[in-house]
Amino acid sequence: MFPIRDHNPSGQTPFVTLALIAINVLVFLGFFLGRNDFQLQEIFFHWGLIPARIMAGHSYETIVTSMFLHAGWLHLAGNMLFLWIFGDNLEEEMGHFGFLLFYLVAGLAAAGLQTLADTGSRLPMVGASGAIAGVMGGYLLLFPRAKVDVLFIFLIFFRIFAVPAWIVLGLWFGIQIFAGLSTPSDAGGVAYWAHAGGFVAGLLLTLPAWLRRGAGGYWQATRGRPPHPASEFEAARSNIPLVPRRRR
Repeated sequence: MFPIRDHNPSGQTPFVTLALIAINVLVFLGFFLGRNDFQLQEIFFHWGLIPARIMAGHSYETIVTSMFLHAGWLHLAGNMLFLWIFGDNLEEEMGHFGFLLFYLVAGLAAAGLQTLADTGSRLPMVGASGAIAGVMGGYLLLFPRAKVDVLFIFLIFFRIFAVPAWIVLGLWFGIQIFAGLSTPSDAGGVAYWAHAGGFVAGLLLTLPAWLRRGAGGYWQATRGRPPHPASEFEAARSNIPLVPRRRR
């Protein structure tokens, strides 16, 4: 299950969201193209966040620089897609500067929890997913019933379903917690606790805005969706024909 779009695009140009996407893409192209694996590893170890190094009291700048590095094309594309889906509506509610500050603070919280969860790790952490998880947490609080189109793939069958945001994002958060608890801290791979930390930070940072708008009353007024007309999309069925079973 993979989110591909929501049904309520914002009513204004999300300049900060677009700028963050552009910066991440440009940074990726700047260090990734023309470099071999060894050179890329040097970049990751120099500019990525290494918990043991942070706990030793230096390289604090990597808390920010690591948020703009990505380990590959799919890593970058997935993160930027999630930022585009959930960022524009949140930016409109918070304002451009407020959303930028929110994004960076959520990224700091994500880095902090991942560091505390594995203080002795010497593996570099890179990626914008912790900050984007904060965006997802904020989106969940303000727009729990927004429709999100999810691409469901099972073997040769694929279909797009419109699913409420609270299901998509709640399930995603649950997976991060489960994976974080069941994955050895020294296994490498996905920084699940960074995702969880960013998500919770996003919820908490958005809480004052939600309360100012009337809390539950805001949900009733907006029906839990962004205050914009919904775009209707047709579900996409698989073009691969189904072969019925035959009785012998």
